Amino acid sequence: MKKTFVTLEKLKEIAEHYPTPYHLYDEKGIRENARRLKQAFSWNPGFKEYFAVKATPTPAILKILHEEGCGTDCSSLTELMMSERCGITGEEIMFSSNATPPEEFLKARELGAIINLDDYTHVEFLNKLCGIPKKICCRFNPGGYFTISNQIMDNPSEQKYGMTKEQMIQAYRRLMELGAEEFGIHAFLASNTLSNEYYPKLASQLFELAVELRRETGANITFINLSGGIGIPYKPEQPENDIMAIGEGVRKAYESILTPAGMGHVAIFTELGRFMLGPYGCLVARAIHEKHIYKEYIGLDACAVNLMRPAMYGAYHHITVMGKEDQRPDHVYDITGSLCENNDKFAIDRPLPKIDIGDFIVIHDTGAHGFSMGYNYNGKLRSAELLLQEDGSVRLIRRAETPEDYFATVIFD
Repeated sequence: MKKTFVTLEKLKEIAEHYPTPYHLYDEKGIRENARRLKQAFSWNPGFKEYFAVKATPTPAILKILHEEGCGTDCSSLTELMMSERCGITGEEIMFSSNATPPEEFLKARELGAIINLDDYTHVEFLNKLCGIPKKICCRFNPGGYFTISNQIMDNPSEQKYGMTKEQMIQAYRRLMELGAEEFGIHAFLASNTLSNEYYPKLASQLFELAVELRRETGANITFINLSGGIGIPYKPEQPENDIMAIGEGVRKAYESILTPAGMGHVAIFTELGRFMLGPYGCLVARAIHEKHIYKEYIGLDACAVNLMRPAMYGAYHHITVMGKEDQRPDHVYDITGSLCENNDKFAIDRPLPKIDIGDFIVIHDTGAHGFSMGYNYNGKLRSAELLLQEDGSVRLIRRAETPEDYFATVIFD
């Protein structure tokens, strides 16, 4: 059983001011989680979390996390601009892009962000464009399969990101010739892992690479960015990651690899999105139609434009029928939206309590890669975003789109 962070009574109260659908975020949960992460890595004086803006590109969320000591991980021009407007600049930004347009490198340099180069050819590209900064990072791709306890977690050799070890060595040497003085290593090898072993194993691999890179090039490596990949349990029966155990596992790898090599000064960075926000957001909708043909359908006032993951790749999101949490799930429904696409379904053959028209439906774990993946197919409009604040009040942090927004870029003549 997954529990919601909002009550039916609060949803009824919100309905007096804001119609469904909307994404709702839990400020208390977000802050407490950010503090747990910081505590888990408190053994490393230079530790910093760079929140992945792509997960939840909402200024109010970025500001909350910034107040908790987080920077931002940006991958586009507009994400850089959003960080700047939130008062996040300089080395509080990690800029990690790929096939990067020149204007994005220029903006990152203007803001003083730490630039993470995805490819060896980007060294000369950046140098000719705006010069090489004193502090810079390179992204590593080891190739092959990434495994934990003989289980394949992902296939880095099929990813478009990062450099080979040989390219990393060449890049460091060339960057040093061009004036770089401080270096970082970055890698992302698996997504949404539900294993406390992932980060420690990734860290060990990067720590060993760091020792080798320093030996081969003499580079002054000052930080290692473990990126993202720590997942969340979307299904009730899935285990939850223990961030304290993860931090301890990374510490042991650090002290067994980096410290003996004389690299005990290296800072640890993370770039978590899903782990930081996923459980602390939900999509709130209402049942507006029911249909009884070859299957039983419940139609919501939300659709895939509000949450793309289930339609895009069959992702599971838990559903709560508010007020009926204790009732037996003795009905089986497809929960759908109104798009002219048959994959516009939040759930297929899902056992749930009987749903009545007007019921509030909460779709869990949409705090990351929920609103951010929205789109306007069928002329549908993006929903509002609301923040359930620590004092229990609710604040509008992004208004719903209007038809005027949709037509704003259209030229009719």
